[in-house]
Amino acid sequence: MVGVVGAGSFGTAVANLLAANTDVLIFSRRADFVEAVNADSEYQGVKLHRRIRATLDPQAVSERCTLLFFVVPSGNFREILQGFSPYLRPHHIVIHGTKGFDLGGISNELLESQGLSLSRSDVRTMSEVVLEETSVVRVGCLSGPNLAAEIVAGQPTATVIASRFKEVIQSGQKVLNSRRFHVFGSYDLLGAELAGALKNIIALGSGILGGLGMGRNVQGLLIAKGLGEMVHFGLAMGATNQAFVGVAGIGDLVATATSTNSRNYTFGTYLAQGLSVAEIRDQMPELAEGVRTLRIAHALAKHYKLHVPITDMLYAVVFEGVPVERALEYLMTYPYGVDVDYI
Repeated sequence: MVGVVGAGSFGTAVANLLAANTDVLIFSRRADFVEAVNADSEYQGVKLHRRIRATLDPQAVSERCTLLFFVVPSGNFREILQGFSPYLRPHHIVIHGTKGFDLGGISNELLESQGLSLSRSDVRTMSEVVLEETSVVRVGCLSGPNLAAEIVAGQPTATVIASRFKEVIQSGQKVLNSRRFHVFGSYDLLGAELAGALKNIIALGSGILGGLGMGRNVQGLLIAKGLGEMVHFGLAMGATNQAFVGVAGIGDLVATATSTNSRNYTFGTYLAQGLSVAEIRDQMPELAEGVRTLRIAHALAKHYKLHVPITDMLYAVVFEGVPVERALEYLMTYPYGVDVDYI
């Protein structure tokens, strides 16, 4: 039996994928979800595999499952993990599917303050949170492209499991591989985690272009230049550029930045329609991770003095009220020096 922690759209999609190969125990903090899944294998009209059971008890998941997939928002990741920490042991394997950053003791109020500067020592990836909060040694991440709606619909896709441990990659491949879902392996854990988080920023910008009715040409420009900014962030934070040009990087970026099934892309389209951040959050049932990641990336860019004009302009649009039309003009007229400067 394999455990899944998190019952959002992606968590339930991962549970359904796993159930093709093994029994699954999914943890949720919502009693109505647990009751519905255990009674009818369904929640709010979404069918779940009959091999999936649900629980409110972190101890039950930890004791019955050696392999656990944590699929929860980055802002809640540490808190939820702390609830599991007393029951996790060195023999457990934890693979997370969370694409964002943890800031430890930095409050949301401080994160939202103007002029904040962050260094690598202030920022944690989710695998680093697992190592800090538990006795687990073998950790990994599940990176994209993983649009939940397409997975649920049974469309073919591929993903990457990254870890420093071969047995983590192999364990994930064993329970996830199927005819329509192929799992690549990578030992570049940091690169995969950074790529998965940073691409959500570019997806916000691509959604703005889509909301303005722009075509694929300018979208291609944004994605190409956005990839360059992702690489610059990654190099500054200690990664190599390898992960960014693979499935977990450009593959996930293209999927997330071109699909209306992407929460980050959808968030951007709402911005282009004139809605405020607060209004969009009220309309969207699940968090667009790119909004929080944009704040963090902007603060990191200050510290490292990075040349990231797309990130800077998106920050101005989302948090400072700069008109999206001005952002488009900025993108088209910015005097980029060379096309590719990271290979």
